[in-house]
Amino acid sequence: MATRRLSAFFYRHPGAGLGLLLAPPLLWLGVVYLGSLLSLVVQSFYHLDDFTGQVVRRVTLATYRDLLSRSNLDIARRTVSMAALVTLADALLAFPVAYYMARYASGRVKAILTLAVLLPLWSSYLVRVYSWKLILAREGVVSWCVAQLGLTPGLERLLALPLVGGPSLSVSALGAFFAFVYVWLPYMILPIQAALERVPRSLVEASSDLGASPATTFLSITLPLALPGVAAGSIFTFSLTLGDFVVPGALGNSSLFIGQAVLAHQGTAGNIPLAAAFTVIPMAIMAGYIAVAKRLGAFDAL
Repeated sequence: MATRRLSAFFYRHPGAGLGLLLAPPLLWLGVVYLGSLLSLVVQSFYHLDDFTGQVVRRVTLATYRDLLSRSNLDIARRTVSMAALVTLADALLAFPVAYYMARYASGRVKAILTLAVLLPLWSSYLVRVYSWKLILAREGVVSWCVAQLGLTPGLERLLALPLVGGPSLSVSALGAFFAFVYVWLPYMILPIQAALERVPRSLVEASSDLGASPATTFLSITLPLALPGVAAGSIFTFSLTLGDFVVPGALGNSSLFIGQAVLAHQGTAGNIPLAAAFTVIPMAIMAGYIAVAKRLGAFDAL
């Protein structure tokens, strides 16, 4: 009888049933996710006492003043530049693959290509990163291929560049760039493919019937309609690069990224307020980035 009354109540009040279903996940999201972000923002307004090394829980802008030092701004600038370059490279590499998968691949070939794109994600992230460290090492396969082609002097000149190189590809900003492009590439391919599959073939055929060249059709119809997919993929590649500390730690040089700085300040240094302030940088950047991506229709391609 009680079950029948309960069923009748939810039948007459569908909103109550919906609220009951959504309450646990919304509570989890609010407490664990949004609560932790709010805690970070609050802690960023505390500061570390230089004499005692204790966190002073009093609202102040002293930590943000420290954050705006030249060295910390260099860390932020380096991270944002790497994220932008990785996003651009992934978009350029992903678009031809996604275009072929969406427009020309048969069902079987598309399934194989989709499996090939997703297959690296089935392995451990650390395994993939350290595999690139071995591939790019001075004794690795890349250096061997370069030596066989007689291009070792060119590689050495490239590694001698201040902002790019290092002792070897496995300890350089260029090596970190290669690893970033590889590990985040699937997150760019799939949204672009989804966006391209939504482009009506009738529009492409109509453009061709009206005498437009393939290049004109691509630039005027296909590319604009696929931009939401590019924007959606860029949200993943840009944000994941901003917060990553494994790739620059394994393949980078002594120049820190935001993720490494956060790890160092909340770990050995024990400067929780400065670590929290560092996390506000990618949060603020991504808030503006997502707002722009939303205007481009990125969420329609997710």
